[in-house]
Amino acid sequence: MIKLFLLLFSAAKFGKLLTMGGTMLFSMLAYSWIFGWRYAVGFVLLILFHELGHYMAARQRGLNVGVPTFIPFVGAWIQMKEQPTNVETEAYIAFAGPVIGTLAAMGCYWLARESGSQLMLALAYAGCMINLFNLIPLSPLDGGRITAIISPKMWLLGLPLLVGLFFYNHSPMLILIVILAYPQIKQAIWPNPNAVPQGYYEASFNERTNYAVLYLGLVVFLSVMTYLLHTSLAG
Repeated sequence: MIKLFLLLFSAAKFGKLLTMGGTMLFSMLAYSWIFGWRYAVGFVLLILFHELGHYMAARQRGLNVGVPTFIPFVGAWIQMKEQPTNVETEAYIAFAGPVIGTLAAMGCYWLARESGSQLMLALAYAGCMINLFNLIPLSPLDGGRITAIISPKMWLLGLPLLVGLFFYNHSPMLILIVILAYPQIKQAIWPNPNAVPQGYYEASFNERTNYAVLYLGLVVFLSVMTYLLHTSLAG
């Protein structure tokens, strides 16, 4: 009986990995039709590193989470089977994705510098863009979950940014994000104390300050790198 249980448990874990690998492969195939397979593989791996940052941070905080699942032209996510119990844990998990994702992008940049590869340069640019976009201060993006510890009022800064981006490239994904963000926007304008557990947004001054400095520092760094990489590719 114990052997059967262990076999079923192993099969379940294998099934989760198979699902992750299958959705990754499907995303690579979808992106390869437009960008070529080399870029597609690198792009999906950059997204994987970003999501693994969230996964590892959630596991480190003792939360039960699923492996990353990919959807072409949408991105990827990890299923939070347990929700954070306070805003600091939420910010910690959210911040880990852009941090690991940025390190992966910088790895591509280092390879581009060492080899002169335009492919690696393009992937470094894509990685910076992915993580910079995710830092827009509006949930469900990572930036919204990070800035919640600073002040939920910061979500109001994310809305005009998304509207401006929509007029720039008319992506339907931006409309979907705004729709998903509506509860957070409503919460920022008309706070409902019953929307989250009591004391959820409580954090020390040092915690708020540390996350504010780290968040703004990463935004500035990615903004500068995105501009420099764009200039290098355009030249």
